[in-house]
Amino acid sequence: MAEPKNSIKKNHTVGLENRSLLSVEGVNDVGSFDTQSVMLFTDYGGLCVKGSSLHISKLSLDTGEVVIDGKISAMIYTEASDKKRGVFERLFK
Repeated sequence: MAEPKNSIKKNHTVGLENRSLLSVEGVNDVGSFDTQSVMLFTDYGGLCVKGSSLHISKLSLDTGEVVIDGKISAMIYTEASDKKRGVFERLFK
């Protein structure tokens, strides 16, 4: 089912402290996670966090809050339509 064009998007904010503590608000879903990457989905697209020793220390999809600690080396945004594509399509694009 397609979203209405005038649907209200949740606010999305990102805060990074010393490249070791990332707080993200406005998260709808967590696609995947391990110690080297975390894939988050927001109303504004996907957010892939890469690094080492990553750990999700807080996760509340009810409020849309995620806190990640570890050594953060990159944050990469993808288009909003990536969530609707299959896992293999995203891996092999």
